[in-house]
Amino acid sequence: MRITAVVKRILRQFIHDKRTMALMIVAPIIILTMLSLVFNGEDLELKVGTLNIPDQLVERIEEHAIVKKVTSKDTIESLLKEDYDAVIDFSNGEKKLHLEGSDPSINQAAINLVRSNSMVSNEEVDLDVSYLFGSSDMTSFDHFGPVLVGFFIFFFVFLIAGVSFLRERTQGTLERVLASPIKRWELVIGYVIGFGLFTMFQSGIIALYSIYVIDLKMEGAFFYVLLITLMLALSALTLGTLLSSFAKNELQMIQFIPLVVVPQIFFSGLFNLDTISNYLSWIGPLTPLYYGAEALRNVMIKGQGITEIWIDLLVLFGFSIAFMILNIYALKKHRRI
Repeated sequence: MRITAVVKRILRQFIHDKRTMALMIVAPIIILTMLSLVFNGEDLELKVGTLNIPDQLVERIEEHAIVKKVTSKDTIESLLKEDYDAVIDFSNGEKKLHLEGSDPSINQAAINLVRSNSMVSNEEVDLDVSYLFGSSDMTSFDHFGPVLVGFFIFFFVFLIAGVSFLRERTQGTLERVLASPIKRWELVIGYVIGFGLFTMFQSGIIALYSIYVIDLKMEGAFFYVLLITLMLALSALTLGTLLSSFAKNELQMIQFIPLVVVPQIFFSGLFNLDTISNYLSWIGPLTPLYYGAEALRNVMIKGQGITEIWIDLLVLFGFSIAFMILNIYALKKHRRI
């Protein structure tokens, strides 16, 4: 009888918690649908430039890739920086393959494409391969690493900030503070600064460990990596505190993770964004991790600086400001000022 009573109590809790019941069914369906659209999207199609190569070879490569003829050597670097994966250059009797280089899997696909289509008497052509970014010994982890650094910083800051802010409310601390003359915007900024000091320390430690201990590829300045991770952590902090206003307990706060945090990893560059279904591709630019991961890759793999990442930093800051403003309005239900 006592076991039956416990079972009934648990079942009643689930039945009365409509959000938990819905999330147990809806969240897995949403994530599985996203995974289906990500992995069943378009096949990866290489973008290849050609310079002074035989028309017959161009026709063969066009069967497997998007091909654009390059007019001169001066345009090779700009084409690779634009959007192209490789440029084949057979000028002056040489056989050169210029790679963008930031993704090892694409590098190998481009090398295989050229070699398989330019074989002579079943013998591989000796290619002179050069890399605009990265190198021949770059690993997949070097490519994914910046994304993972950004994701873990975002995830843990979101979780800790949201649960901590929620606990302030459930324990009555928030109500006591709101009973004072403090304004809502002062409270939000105060919490952001307070938690922000901790996230600065956390972001710095994670970035240092990733680069100098597990030896992630690092071509740019560490200062920019630190700046990006701080802005990413700030957006996670403000989003976590905002969503905590709509949760009644820690379980409900955690329920936001599969709906808010997990989907972002699909659009952060961990999977090739060119292959994601058009039904989902529009979501990426609406997520903070999309910009944070892009900026981290630009610095850590491509060695770029502030002129290339300032837009990403500005967008992350914009997300943080928007979440703070929404949080100020969300606090109205606790006290009208």
